[in-house]
Amino acid sequence: MNPLSILLIGLAMSTDAFAAAIGKGAAMTRPRLPQALRAGLVFGVVEAITPVIGWLLGTAASRFIEAWDHWIAFVLLAALGLHMIWQALHASDEAPEDDGNGGSLLKLAIAGLATSIDAMAVGVGLAFADVHIAVVALVIGLCTFTMVTLGVMLGRALGAVIGKRAEIAGGVILILVGAAIVHEHLSAAAA
Repeated sequence: MNPLSILLIGLAMSTDAFAAAIGKGAAMTRPRLPQALRAGLVFGVVEAITPVIGWLLGTAASRFIEAWDHWIAFVLLAALGLHMIWQALHASDEAPEDDGNGGSLLKLAIAGLATSIDAMAVGVGLAFADVHIAVVALVIGLCTFTMVTLGVMLGRALGAVIGKRAEIAGGVILILVGAAIVHEHLSAAAA
């Protein structure tokens, strides 16, 4: 596999995380670069690990992962999105929900996992290609780190425009990303 193909795989695998990061940045109270870097690091590490797991699973699990990856991603993203919306609607006006660090590490890891399920399926496919999985995983992780960091900061600008409704917008974006994943897989299956 040539370097351009590996880079394109990395960019493709980071698009869902980028969209989720825009929502996360919009929901945060004026995120700073260290918070964006933290989110990027968590998403990047998770996104780098999942194709390796998929690669290790190989053909035995490929049918199961490919059949359910879009539903798993949708459920995780929708649950996180609904939780963000619920928090925004039930939050006290006096106390912001943001913890100053961009959310708990667990929430970031779950969001990262939700957006990287497709990378696991790609890893399964790469088990049958002439590819060094560590290089591919590193590129996917670095692309995701970069895209999520940029997404959080872009979401910051969006959050300043939206104001108090930023967390609702972030939740809706997560749900839409999940729905887009399901739509993409169902459309491909129908074709």
